[in-house]
Amino acid sequence: MSSTDTDVSGAGSGLGTDAGAGRSAARRVTIRDIADATGVAPSTVSRALSMPDRVNHTTQERIQHAARELGYVANSQARALTSGRTRAVAVLVSDITNPFYFDVIRGTQHQLAGAGWTQLLVDTEESADAELATLSSIGTKADGVVLTASRLSDAQIARFAERIPLVVVNRRPAGVPSVLIDTPGGVEQAVQHLVSLGHRDVLYVAGPDSSWSNERRWKALVRVAKRLGVRVARIGPHAPFVDSGAAAADAAVHAGATACIAFNDLIAIGMLARLRERGVRVPEDMSIVGCDDIFGADFCNPPLTTMTSPIERAGRVAIRMLLGRLEGDPADELPGEHVTGAVALPTHLTVRESTGPAPA
Repeated sequence: MSSTDTDVSGAGSGLGTDAGAGRSAARRVTIRDIADATGVAPSTVSRALSMPDRVNHTTQERIQHAARELGYVANSQARALTSGRTRAVAVLVSDITNPFYFDVIRGTQHQLAGAGWTQLLVDTEESADAELATLSSIGTKADGVVLTASRLSDAQIARFAERIPLVVVNRRPAGVPSVLIDTPGGVEQAVQHLVSLGHRDVLYVAGPDSSWSNERRWKALVRVAKRLGVRVARIGPHAPFVDSGAAAADAAVHAGATACIAFNDLIAIGMLARLRERGVRVPEDMSIVGCDDIFGADFCNPPLTTMTSPIERAGRVAIRMLLGRLEGDPADELPGEHVTGAVALPTHLTVRESTGPAPA
């Protein structure tokens, strides 16, 4: 049996011609069946199904139509055995329950599906050990990796990038392709907004110490505060969950803060709930700013002022960068954005009801 014959699985339904008339419904449809039905070589069928941009558009449409009519289903395991490629990408997220990752996952999934690739989703549960274990074993299951908000060190990420094509989101290890969401720019807008409301002391509610983005946001806050003559302080670290907001709110009240910038929206939303329990009015007594503009940030009470990030776009760009490497196309020649070694996507502040004038 030829390698092309083992590259498929599925049930045949026929084309309405003699091509499928005698085929048993239980027999697997092969690339050779599609070749016979369309009058082209099996190698052309294989290219049309796996690399459609390498085949004449008219021929590709005819092959795709025949594949649908025959009930062709690609067998990724057989294809991996014959080609050494899985056409799958592993996407590692730190916490699948965090709404921030909903849009990342949607972006990566849509971009991969449009290119004919499969997504393997892994939740590393905020654990560097889980990331290490996954990256150590992923080589036989995926051709590349998108690593989001990693808890590994830059050196560890760089070592894995030498073994498997890898793109990181919200990190910038030297020599590793990366997609950055410009939250420092959002932090600057947030501070300017609070200053315009009369606040002169800003409290940063820190996230995990292991988060690269956490330190990046704090440093940005210190820089802009110095320039604008604003005093800043920091409390934490806090786990990036809603439940962490209660302790953060208590610490903010104890610090006498009138304005807080939280590491992410989940902590900020938890703070809103706890402050309401304590009778602290938002924004009359304390203003709260979040980060990311996740789903639900505009539904809480009061609706949350936050830094809006192009989260889905970040997922799409990361996949474009990775597939540019895997499919041999220079990243900066891909259509749309000119994606090179590092891409920074802008953020903007979305003002809602959780911020107001500083109390007298």
